[in-house]
Amino acid sequence: MKLTAYSNYALRSLQLAALKAPNLIRVDDVVKVHGLARPHIVKIVHELGRAGYLETQRGRGGGFKLAKAPEDIIVGDVVRLTEGPLDLVECFNPAVNTCPLIGICKLSRALQKATRAFMAVLDDLTLADIASNKGELLARIAPIEEGLVVPMRRAQ
Repeated sequence: MKLTAYSNYALRSLQLAALKAPNLIRVDDVVKVHGLARPHIVKIVHELGRAGYLETQRGRGGGFKLAKAPEDIIVGDVVRLTEGPLDLVECFNPAVNTCPLIGICKLSRALQKATRAFMAVLDDLTLADIASNKGELLARIAPIEEGLVVPMRRAQ
């Protein structure tokens, strides 16, 4: 299983919001801490706001913060929002399936089972869980926020 960078960035944005709660954080804070491209984070914050995960405030002094308690934000739900259907193979989607083995293929059944297990783990994980080691996480990003360390850029 592999999630898109979009899902990863969404989860990182939510995690940083949880670490900094109840304060507003800026898109540029996420960009700086994680070394990400600003346009991606703007789009993600907008989508997370529309979905009710973030409260956004526009303009000078604006930013975003969590719209829900971290323990009420399920990682699996965020992944479903950002990924859409997890169609590992074409036969998962009847609208585009061309495989003649549909219904009898053991590989397809095994992949569906693996996908359900993957999502079950993420459904058992909350934003509170991934931000629970707050002290360690904040200590790790403090030098980046202070400009002492430059995060590695990911390939875009």
